[in-house]
Amino acid sequence: MLTVGTIAPDFSLPDQNGEIHTLSQYRGQKVILYFYPKDQTAGCIKEACSFRDRMPQFTEKGAVILGVSKDTVASHKNFEEKQSLPFTLLADPDHKVLELYDVWVDKNMYGKKVKGTERSTYLIDENGVIARAYQKVKGATHPEDVLADLQ
Repeated sequence: MLTVGTIAPDFSLPDQNGEIHTLSQYRGQKVILYFYPKDQTAGCIKEACSFRDRMPQFTEKGAVILGVSKDTVASHKNFEEKQSLPFTLLADPDHKVLELYDVWVDKNMYGKKVKGTERSTYLIDENGVIARAYQKVKGATHPEDVLADLQ
Protein backbone atom coordinates (compact mmCIF):
# COMPACT_ATOMS: atom_id res chain seq x y z
CA MET A 1 0.00 0.00 0.00
CA LEU A 2 1.02 3.56 -0.52
CA THR A 3 2.11 5.52 2.53
CA VAL A 4 -0.22 7.82 4.45
CA GLY A 5 1.02 11.41 4.21
CA THR A 6 2.28 11.14 0.62
CA ILE A 7 0.75 12.75 -2.45
CA ALA A 8 -1.63 10.36 -4.19
CA PRO A 9 -0.41 9.57 -7.71
CA ASP A 10 -2.41 11.27 -10.45
CA PHE A 11 -4.01 9.18 -13.18
CA SER A 12 -6.38 9.39 -16.12
CA LEU A 13 -9.12 6.76 -16.61
CA PRO A 14 -12.50 6.54 -18.38
CA ASP A 15 -15.69 6.26 -16.36
CA GLN A 16 -18.81 4.18 -17.03
CA ASN A 17 -19.88 6.75 -19.66
CA GLY A 18 -16.51 6.88 -21.40
CA GLU A 19 -15.62 10.31 -19.95
CA ILE A 20 -12.01 10.74 -18.79
CA HIS A 21 -11.33 11.54 -15.13
CA THR A 22 -8.07 12.53 -13.49
CA LEU A 23 -7.44 12.50 -9.77
CA SER A 24 -6.12 16.06 -9.96
CA GLN A 25 -9.52 17.34 -11.15
CA TYR A 26 -10.84 16.57 -7.66
CA ARG A 27 -8.38 18.82 -5.79
CA GLY A 28 -10.28 20.79 -3.19
CA GLN A 29 -12.49 17.78 -2.41
CA LYS A 30 -12.03 14.68 -0.29
CA VAL A 31 -11.80 11.59 -2.48
CA ILE A 32 -12.67 8.04 -1.53
CA LEU A 33 -10.71 6.00 -4.06
CA TYR A 34 -11.85 2.43 -3.67
CA PHE A 35 -10.49 -0.55 -5.57
CA TYR A 36 -12.58 -3.68 -6.04
CA PRO A 37 -12.08 -6.96 -7.91
CA LYS A 38 -15.03 -7.36 -10.30
CA ASP A 39 -18.37 -5.86 -11.28
CA GLN A 40 -21.50 -7.84 -10.41
CA THR A 41 -19.87 -10.23 -7.94
CA ALA A 42 -21.36 -10.72 -4.49
CA GLY A 43 -18.73 -8.91 -2.41
CA CYS A 44 -18.40 -6.07 -4.89
CA ILE A 45 -22.17 -5.58 -5.05
CA LYS A 46 -22.34 -5.41 -1.25
CA GLU A 47 -19.53 -2.85 -1.10
CA ALA A 48 -20.90 -0.69 -3.93
CA CYS A 49 -24.42 -0.74 -2.49
CA SER A 50 -23.09 0.11 0.96
CA PHE A 51 -21.35 3.18 -0.51
CA ARG A 52 -24.54 3.96 -2.49
CA ASP A 53 -26.76 3.78 0.58
CA ARG A 54 -24.50 6.19 2.48
CA MET A 55 -23.98 8.57 -0.44
CA PRO A 56 -25.89 11.49 1.16
CA GLN A 57 -23.64 11.26 4.25
CA PHE A 58 -20.48 11.18 2.11
CA THR A 59 -21.72 14.17 0.09
CA GLU A 60 -22.57 16.04 3.29
CA LYS A 61 -18.95 15.57 4.41
CA GLY A 62 -17.67 16.90 1.08
CA ALA A 63 -16.39 13.59 -0.28
CA VAL A 64 -16.62 12.12 -3.77
CA ILE A 65 -16.47 8.39 -4.38
CA LEU A 66 -14.47 6.84 -7.22
CA GLY A 67 -14.60 3.07 -7.67
CA VAL A 68 -11.84 1.43 -9.73
CA SER A 69 -11.59 -2.08 -11.17
CA LYS A 70 -10.06 -3.78 -14.18
CA ASP A 71 -13.49 -4.15 -15.77
CA THR A 72 -14.41 -2.34 -18.99
CA VAL A 73 -16.44 0.85 -19.49
CA ALA A 74 -19.38 -1.27 -20.74
CA SER A 75 -19.21 -3.57 -17.72
CA HIS A 76 -19.15 -0.54 -15.38
CA LYS A 77 -22.18 0.97 -17.15
CA ASN A 78 -24.10 -2.27 -16.64
CA PHE A 79 -23.03 -2.41 -12.97
CA GLU A 80 -24.04 1.23 -12.41
CA GLU A 81 -27.47 0.68 -13.95
CA LYS A 82 -28.26 -2.65 -12.27
CA GLN A 83 -27.25 -1.41 -8.81
CA SER A 84 -28.41 2.24 -9.20
CA LEU A 85 -24.95 3.53 -8.30
CA PRO A 86 -24.76 7.34 -7.93
CA PHE A 87 -20.98 7.59 -8.14
CA THR A 88 -18.20 7.25 -10.68
CA LEU A 89 -16.73 3.89 -11.69
CA LEU A 90 -13.36 4.01 -13.43
CA ALA A 91 -12.20 1.37 -15.91
CA ASP A 92 -8.59 0.17 -15.65
CA PRO A 93 -8.46 -2.94 -17.89
CA ASP A 94 -4.67 -2.69 -18.26
CA HIS A 95 -4.41 -2.44 -14.43
CA LYS A 96 -1.91 0.42 -14.64
CA VAL A 97 -3.61 2.43 -11.87
CA LEU A 98 -4.17 -0.73 -9.83
CA GLU A 99 -0.41 -1.29 -9.99
CA LEU A 100 0.33 2.39 -9.30
CA TYR A 101 -1.67 2.14 -6.06
CA ASP A 102 -0.17 -1.23 -5.04
CA VAL A 103 -3.46 -3.11 -5.15
CA TRP A 104 -2.64 -5.43 -8.11
CA VAL A 105 -1.26 -8.32 -6.08
CA ASP A 106 -0.54 -12.03 -6.07
CA LYS A 107 -3.54 -14.01 -4.89
CA ASN A 108 -4.14 -17.67 -4.21
CA MET A 109 -7.05 -19.07 -6.24
CA TYR A 110 -7.76 -22.72 -5.47
CA GLY A 111 -4.08 -23.36 -4.77
CA LYS A 112 -2.90 -21.53 -7.86
CA LYS A 113 -1.12 -18.14 -7.79
CA VAL A 114 -2.86 -15.48 -9.87
CA LYS A 115 -2.75 -11.69 -10.12
CA GLY A 116 -5.80 -9.78 -8.97
CA THR A 117 -7.15 -6.72 -7.23
CA GLU A 118 -6.92 -6.53 -3.46
CA ARG A 119 -10.05 -4.85 -2.11
CA SER A 120 -8.54 -1.64 -0.75
CA THR A 121 -9.40 2.04 -0.31
CA TYR A 122 -7.52 5.31 -0.04
CA LEU A 123 -9.01 8.37 1.60
CA ILE A 124 -7.39 11.36 -0.10
CA ASP A 125 -7.66 14.86 1.38
CA GLU A 126 -8.43 18.13 -0.40
CA ASN A 127 -4.73 18.69 -1.14
CA GLY A 128 -4.27 15.31 -2.82
CA VAL A 129 -2.52 13.73 0.18
CA ILE A 130 -3.31 10.19 1.30
CA ALA A 131 -5.02 10.60 4.67
CA ARG A 132 -5.92 6.95 5.26
CA ALA A 133 -5.18 3.62 3.60
CA TYR A 134 -7.45 0.61 4.11
CA GLN A 135 -6.16 -2.80 3.06
CA LYS A 136 -8.00 -6.12 2.65
CA VAL A 137 -11.32 -4.59 3.65
CA LYS A 138 -14.71 -6.25 4.15
CA GLY A 139 -16.98 -4.99 1.40
CA ALA A 140 -20.27 -4.78 3.26
CA THR A 141 -19.00 -2.90 6.32
CA HIS A 142 -16.03 -0.98 4.98
CA PRO A 143 -17.91 2.15 3.78
CA GLU A 144 -19.10 2.72 7.36
CA ASP A 145 -15.45 2.76 8.52
CA VAL A 146 -14.53 5.32 5.85
CA LEU A 147 -17.51 7.48 6.77
CA ALA A 148 -16.45 7.46 10.43
CA ASP A 149 -12.94 8.62 9.45
CA LEU A 150 -14.12 11.60 7.41
CA GLN A 151 -13.60 14.86 9.27
